[in-house]
Amino acid sequence: MKPLLITALGRTISSAPLGRREDDVEVRRVPVLPRAVDGARPTVIVLDRGLLASAGDGEQLKELARFAALVGLGEPGEPEPPADFPLELLTSYVSADAPVGAIIAMLRGAFRHAASLVGERHAVAEQEERQRELRELTNVGVALSTERDLLTLLEMILSQARRITTSDAGSLYLTERPSGMEPANTLRFKLSQNNTLPALPFNEFSVAIDHASLAGYAAATGEPLVIADVYLLPDDVSYKQNRSFDEKFNYHTKSMLVIPMKTHRDEIIGVLQLINRKRDPDVRLTSAEIVEREVVSFDQRAVELVSALASQAAVAIENSRLYEDIERLFEGFVTAAVTAIESRDPATSGHSSRVAALTVALAEAVDRGGDGPYRATRFTREQLRELRYAGLLHDFGKVGVREQVLVKQKKLYPPDLEIIRNRFAYLMQSADLSFERARADLLLTRGKAAYDAALEQLERARASTRDELHRYLEAIVKANEPTILPEGTFEELRDINGRTYLDFDGSTKLLLGDDELQFLMIRKGNLDDDERREIESHVTHTFRFLEQIPWTRELRGIPNIAYGHHEKLNGRGYPRAVTADAIPVQTRMMTISDIFDALTATDRPYKRAVPWERALDILRMEARDGMLDEDLLKSFIEARVFDSVLGSAL
Repeated sequence: MKPLLITALGRTISSAPLGRREDDVEVRRVPVLPRAVDGARPTVIVLDRGLLASAGDGEQLKELARFAALVGLGEPGEPEPPADFPLELLTSYVSADAPVGAIIAMLRGAFRHAASLVGERHAVAEQEERQRELRELTNVGVALSTERDLLTLLEMILSQARRITTSDAGSLYLTERPSGMEPANTLRFKLSQNNTLPALPFNEFSVAIDHASLAGYAAATGEPLVIADVYLLPDDVSYKQNRSFDEKFNYHTKSMLVIPMKTHRDEIIGVLQLINRKRDPDVRLTSAEIVEREVVSFDQRAVELVSALASQAAVAIENSRLYEDIERLFEGFVTAAVTAIESRDPATSGHSSRVAALTVALAEAVDRGGDGPYRATRFTREQLRELRYAGLLHDFGKVGVREQVLVKQKKLYPPDLEIIRNRFAYLMQSADLSFERARADLLLTRGKAAYDAALEQLERARASTRDELHRYLEAIVKANEPTILPEGTFEELRDINGRTYLDFDGSTKLLLGDDELQFLMIRKGNLDDDERREIESHVTHTFRFLEQIPWTRELRGIPNIAYGHHEKLNGRGYPRAVTADAIPVQTRMMTISDIFDALTATDRPYKRAVPWERALDILRMEARDGMLDEDLLKSFIEARVFDSVLGSAL
């Protein structure tokens, strides 16, 4: 672009003011000062009194002095700048009658100053561009470092690479991890983006890491490929462009940049492939003519930027994969832990998984909002994962409970009930033996006639005794069944406990022992106070176990969430008997889920399953009594959270 000399209309200045060819400089004569000049073009303004008078104010001159060299031109006989000239803005000054040589020297100096202004602006603009690029790369790096989901991460990497290079399309490959220690030998096509064809179907496929394909070559050599036109590749290169995509979708691939993504250990983790760098990032390449006009080659700066981004991306992808590996490892640990719990009590198999599913489903229902006090409560993906793990591990402390207590099905332990059955069997036999003895004595001492008359009475007495023993045993067996809610009275059991019998050793014993009566009179469930305290201790065991695990920041709430799942809002829960303020919302949700599953589970032989409608009634009753969170229970019911575990059974 030619330098520009602006002078007042009517002034006579040579068209070669620098003393070279006639067309070295463009001379433009104007009646008034321009408001602005082209900042990319060296410009000199010869400022005489006429142009000076046309300046609107001093600010116009100051603005022009930022982009052009101002040369003062005085009247003949004015060798010094007059007072009305802006001395602080002038590059130089000359009078109208100065020698030609002096004018040329002055103008040359002015143009050098004008060129330095352009150079300074270019330098500043380039510096600002570099700072912007650095900020963008920093922001991208921060964003990449915080994203854990691999697919989201890949989308972000490819989008940012396309944006900073104004690429129309792009694709991303990841190395396929082998099962052993051998190096990867294939790439997996994981992602594609195309501004011109945004609705393209996507299918994954594998590419060998060799010199045959563009992506394979970059991965094999670790070097970037910068291709101005993929259809004009030299004959001596081993890699070729696969034209099937262009032919199938009527797309025209031209310029390409293929960058290997290397980890800090210099290992190739993937390949970033950018297609068709455009002059205008918004234009769509719908024809060969547009491609020819708009598509340009990737320059060295683009290579540097994308290489920097690829390095950040490789670390982020490696971290994401490592995080996935850790998650799989932890998932395996949790699965093993749940298996260990359920192997000790097969009757509760599936309980932990169902509680986790119910609790997460309730959290998702709450997250969707509503009208209650939890309408602003939201749960992130990490918080839902934390909640799921807390649900899966909430009963792990049962490994510290005696198996005898853990698997107890009735109020009495099986050996204790068997002793009672044997006792009653002995008494039945005793009644039969007494009958036979009485009948024989009667026949021997009183004769046949008296025997026939009294036999019926003896048989009635024996039948009465046997009937009474059967009735007592049935009452004991019935009382041995655990109940879900407090119900029934125990007068008949107390009556049995008050009766005695003569044992075979001649001692008098209770028909139902005091310790046996204690268990049979349990009003709710099948455990006495000591056993219940032992079972309840599983919560503390769970907390102490989970507290020992070095959780990540996202999962550090698991111990406390699990710790309170048997607490009640009114302080009547266990093990700490804390009230609502000390019970987090996640724990309140788990409590509802835990009770619902305990009531409706069909796989517990020590209790009857409760229909889900009845279970909801019980939950409502406990909420009314201040034990459960009514608002969360409302969400549980209205969102039919229980469908997530009961499914088609409803």
